[in-house]
Amino acid sequence: MRNAVRRQGRLKRVYLENETREPYAGATMSWLDKLERRLGFLGIPGLIRIVIGFTALVWVLMWLNPNFRSALDLDPARIRHGEVWRLVTYIFIPQTQSPLWIIFALWFLWWIGEGLEQAWGAFRLSLYFFVGMIGTTAAAFFFGARFSNSMLYASLFFAFARFYPDQVIYLLFILPVKIKWVAWVSGFFFLFGFVVGSGSYRMALVAALSNYVIFFGPEIIYEARHRGEVSARRKRYAQSSRSETEPLHKCAVCGATELSDANLDFRISRDGEEYCMAHLPKAETPAR
Repeated sequence: MRNAVRRQGRLKRVYLENETREPYAGATMSWLDKLERRLGFLGIPGLIRIVIGFTALVWVLMWLNPNFRSALDLDPARIRHGEVWRLVTYIFIPQTQSPLWIIFALWFLWWIGEGLEQAWGAFRLSLYFFVGMIGTTAAAFFFGARFSNSMLYASLFFAFARFYPDQVIYLLFILPVKIKWVAWVSGFFFLFGFVVGSGSYRMALVAALSNYVIFFGPEIIYEARHRGEVSARRKRYAQSSRSETEPLHKCAVCGATELSDANLDFRISRDGEEYCMAHLPKAETPAR
């Protein structure tokens, strides 16, 4: 059963690549393929469902004891003093204590996780998730960022938007919006923070979103170059081709063309100009 689900996920991935964009055949996909062939058994099926289950448990414990959060968050100083469980437990800390919003947030995360596992398979989703964890941890240790798990879940959302850009969600359960537009708006705010933020914040942001950069960066660069090449070819073709509404012949005297009168004949004079027969210089008028 597990192998059947895995094959279905791979087929879904190939289908999405063929339907949504031209597949990228660069080095990134090559090393991912090799890594999956060798270590594919390490993939964790239903990883996001497991994360959701522990997050729901932590939410209950925090509801019973609000101070419970301080024992789980990503605190480099305490980790250095031996509280190594924080390297993992911070991913289970919910971003809200509202019962309504936690249900919505966990359902949304479930939806994203299922879509990514279908598109990628268990191994690639697990690798993407753990690379994101490493990047978030590095951001906290080396740059002092307090992103917690927010950047990790943002990277999952951006990956989902790459595979399902036209999927519609309802903001506030009312306004239908395509996933790609929500991702673009979110990306704009991250870009704004990158521009106006400090150098340490910029490095922390890149580290926290390293999984997205590693998995999709080369593909995005390839697509940008491909679009540029296509645009350049179209421009060259447009410049070299003649529009159907552009005349091929035009009299230098009266301005008549073959479009204004299909019965006109044109000649090129010795001066290099083109004339209709009525205005051809007398010396060059053909003898009758």
